[in-house]
Amino acid sequence: MIPRILGVVFFLTVALHAAERPNILLIVSDDQGYPDLSCIGTKPVLTPHLDRLAAEGVRATNFYVAWSACTPSRGSLLTGRYPQRNGLYDMIRNDLVNYGHRYTPDEYAVSPEMTLGLDVREQTLGNLLRSAGYRTGMVGKWDMGQARRFLPLQRGFDSFYGHGNNGIDYYTHERYGVPSLFVNNERSDADRGIYATDLFKREALDFVRAKDDRPWFLYLAFNAPHGASSFASVAAEKKEITGEAKETEGVQAPENYTAMYRRKVASEKLARYYGAVSCMDDAIGEVVAQLEKQGQRENTLILFFSDNGGSGNGGNAPLRGQKSTMWEGGLRVPFVASWPGRLPAGRVTDEFLSSLEVWPTLAGVSGAQTPPGLKLDGFDAWPVLSGAKKSSRTEMFWQRRSDRAARVGQWKWVDSAKGGGLFDLASDLGETKDLAPQKPAELAQVKARFDAWRAEMDASEPRGPFRDY
Repeated sequence: MIPRILGVVFFLTVALHAAERPNILLIVSDDQGYPDLSCIGTKPVLTPHLDRLAAEGVRATNFYVAWSACTPSRGSLLTGRYPQRNGLYDMIRNDLVNYGHRYTPDEYAVSPEMTLGLDVREQTLGNLLRSAGYRTGMVGKWDMGQARRFLPLQRGFDSFYGHGNNGIDYYTHERYGVPSLFVNNERSDADRGIYATDLFKREALDFVRAKDDRPWFLYLAFNAPHGASSFASVAAEKKEITGEAKETEGVQAPENYTAMYRRKVASEKLARYYGAVSCMDDAIGEVVAQLEKQGQRENTLILFFSDNGGSGNGGNAPLRGQKSTMWEGGLRVPFVASWPGRLPAGRVTDEFLSSLEVWPTLAGVSGAQTPPGLKLDGFDAWPVLSGAKKSSRTEMFWQRRSDRAARVGQWKWVDSAKGGGLFDLASDLGETKDLAPQKPAELAQVKARFDAWRAEMDASEPRGPFRDY
């Protein structure tokens, strides 16, 4: 009798735990700068739905990503590992577009954008949560490789609607002339002409409406407000003196959203940028409203952040720099977490956190088991978000080719072609005063920690696509 009773108790305990597991909605925007939420109050941008999530949950002001541009940043949040550990530590991008080159299908088929991707031995959040019984979906910008072995359905996701590369035209869904939208494992042009954010909203709504008793995980990765990866009416100019490609079109946005800002900002490009942000915010609002309609909002954890710093649209003040730089403006991003009744409402935290914390945090709330022996670079941040504990993160490191940076405590060291120095973030968030000459001991300490991190990355099990092994 006693064994039978114990078995019933065990079954009920497991069933209760499964019932309490939340749905998880992970929303990632593209190139949205640190101050680009209206609740921050420094810009004319309107984001009422994200503001509401922040008011009902936790907003972090000291949240970093693991790289200052798209591909490696997204690889790290999906794996919980530094780019130098998971092997995806540079962009997957065809550089000939800088010269206005249009790829033929045969050229594109053997180009970096089609042949490179996240090492197939890496585990993603899709793998983690599907192993715990979650229904998993990926909508939007994947950017982890487009060859079939790299696509979401082979990386732990049950469904995929989006683009595999790091940018598209919002309406044609092409990347510099190449059709780039996927439905699961196949390319499709069925939705050509429809604004990408509207499509990603449609697919997200379909995913959360699906009749299924399992908890679900949706990775909703917008391409907004990234610039359109298309040849504008004036073709992309060739590299000359600066070595930089110039895209004449910038961000695309529906006319009704752009019109909201024309009299508020100085340029059409900026109006389109803010319009794209507001359109994305409305899409997020509709998904949240659908959760409320279905009675799922109280059991859904929503996380939101940008994949890297802003690309310069309207600036990232009070931070210095922008996307692709080692300055705070390239690495520190907006972050919101919301779960009614589980996270405190209206809390703003300055605790040191990063996207490397996403994997262990979601493993914790879902009950998923991280594979044995898998080395993660973050920690379960739930006690920090809930206000129960201080963050255990004290340092973080970045490298983009020869550009390097480290944060150790309050100290930030930058060594890059665009400048550098040692900065005290506690008193100089804008990285305006180089204290290296006055603080040689602190500089030596931070550089030593960077060297130790670099040695650890070099000693880790090799991963592709860039590492020589």
